[in-house]
Amino acid sequence: MLLLLLSSWVAAQDNIIDEVIWIVGDEAILRSEVEEERLRAQYEGQPIPGDPYCVIPEQLAIQKLFLHQAELDSIEANESSVSHQVDMRMNYYISQIGSKEKMEEYFRKTSSEIREEMMNSVRNQMIIQQMQSKLTEDIQPTPAEVRRYYNALSADSLPMVPAQVEVQILSFEPPVPVEETERIKSQLREFTERVMSGNADFSMLARLYSEDTESAKRGGELGFVGRGQLVSEFADVAFNLSDPKRVSRIVQTEYGYHIIQLIEKKGERINCRHILLKPRVSYDDKQTAIARLDSIRALIQADSLVFEAAVARYSQDKNTVMSGGLMTNPNTGASKFEYQDLPAEIARQIYTMKEGDVSMPFTMIDRAKNKEVCAIVKLKNKRDAHKANLEDDFQVIRNMLIQKLNAETIEQWIRSKQQEIYVSIDPAWQGCDFQYPNWVK
Repeated sequence: MLLLLLSSWVAAQDNIIDEVIWIVGDEAILRSEVEEERLRAQYEGQPIPGDPYCVIPEQLAIQKLFLHQAELDSIEANESSVSHQVDMRMNYYISQIGSKEKMEEYFRKTSSEIREEMMNSVRNQMIIQQMQSKLTEDIQPTPAEVRRYYNALSADSLPMVPAQVEVQILSFEPPVPVEETERIKSQLREFTERVMSGNADFSMLARLYSEDTESAKRGGELGFVGRGQLVSEFADVAFNLSDPKRVSRIVQTEYGYHIIQLIEKKGERINCRHILLKPRVSYDDKQTAIARLDSIRALIQADSLVFEAAVARYSQDKNTVMSGGLMTNPNTGASKFEYQDLPAEIARQIYTMKEGDVSMPFTMIDRAKNKEVCAIVKLKNKRDAHKANLEDDFQVIRNMLIQKLNAETIEQWIRSKQQEIYVSIDPAWQGCDFQYPNWVK
């Protein structure tokens, strides 16, 4: 009997479902948490710098330190922002994996369980970011400190600043013939009749015909969104729907023409399907728009019209019309672009241009609207690739110093916090080369 009990105990150790591997303060880190983080990083293609069973538990422990301090400081996440981030992540996973069912199969959990865990993860990330910002909010180096930092850097430490340009754009959509608009509306009315008569399923039609390619993969489903996440014309109709069995009237937005079907409402958020169709523009219509732009360019070249005035008068790009056509880099919020950050069609135009040159008219895809537009661009400013220097790249050097000071401040805070909080690690998980060695006392 003793041998039987011993063998049963050994077997149980080999088949442990879950276990506590770290304790940080009052918080436990489970083996299952580590495994989930490893799978998530693997799926998202995030490299792990070292043994995942050493790196991930330490990362989780550091998060616990920040969360513990955030609780003491009464720092909380904005739940609306958390929900918005989770909706986007869920929709991304579904679009990449293929369906909600396949996502559940991959993660071995129901979608509600995945969502709940994702909510906790995103909420914690936001709290940690706020906590780190609070720790570093007073780091504002003076110009004298930036100069001292720059003078102490070796030449090899200075980064190369890539070639950067500032670009102004004037663009508009070629006119769409009335006949084409009527063709689109007629097709959408036909879809509505087929759904309402029970001869077709809305999601099936969306998969087959919708030109919103991402939502079409999900049968037109957008996922839960707030009113502010939708263009106003679409939101006004979608949020007034109340019967999931009915189909909305045809809605025109900057993206094209839509019909919408309600799936579910939750407070101030809505989940619906839509079918998007975009009018086709003929070759002759494009050539008419190109000829119009060519005339505008001729006036600019003859100094009869300045580029900024032409933008105000003719451009349909609402993102640049108020700034004289000056484009904004979505990655930085500034007006300077590296070539690879520009739309390919624009990069090709300006690569050989000189400052002040205006391009010949060309067609391009407006990424925001996913529509073809006709455009001309002006190269406002161009700076060749160079080693960072204090005169031309003060902000680059200053940002380098801020990043250095932020990292040092957070590292010092973690080391100090390690001494203040209770930490216990299962002996089987202690044999690691930790980034912060004072976990094991």
